[in-house]
Amino acid sequence: MSDPTATQTQIAFLRRLRAVREFLPDPVPAAAIADLLAVARWTGTATNRQHWELVLVEDRETPRTLSGLEGYAAHLAGAPLGIVLVMAGKSAEQETFDEGRLAERIMLAAEAHHLGSCIGWLRGAGQEKAKHLLGIPSERLVRTLLSIGYPDEVARRARPLNPDARKPTEAFVHRERYA
Repeated sequence: MSDPTATQTQIAFLRRLRAVREFLPDPVPAAAIADLLAVARWTGTATNRQHWELVLVEDRETPRTLSGLEGYAAHLAGAPLGIVLVMAGKSAEQETFDEGRLAERIMLAAEAHHLGSCIGWLRGAGQEKAKHLLGIPSERLVRTLLSIGYPDEVARRARPLNPDARKPTEAFVHRERYA
């Protein structure tokens, strides 16, 4: 039997995850990075393929360059840590699911360390430019970027969570049949 208090604590943790787009300049500690990588390593994949590699970007100029590429990754410019997800590029269907699963788990691991994170993506020429910038082979798929760092709480408080911005459960849940 599960402990209802522990369960509610875990559910609250999951609900607390929010996109953070403004960061303090403080570096992400090595122990936190090691935990993020451990979570990435143990994230499940379709048929246990583990078909990803990660590029960690801590140099301040590289995230700024990546943030300006075609796509949605402007938040990366101020992040002390960027993580670029590099997929094998063999099966788009499986990899798309696994890529999202990996990104979310890394973001939750960051939250466990009181770090903020935001997911971004590259499209079109931005993908190829990122590969060139980071030395990633052309046959690999690069589209997902994560920005990670300590949240700028002043900026965060300026954008408070609005519970009315979320659909009520009954607006998106159907029981037994869609209609």
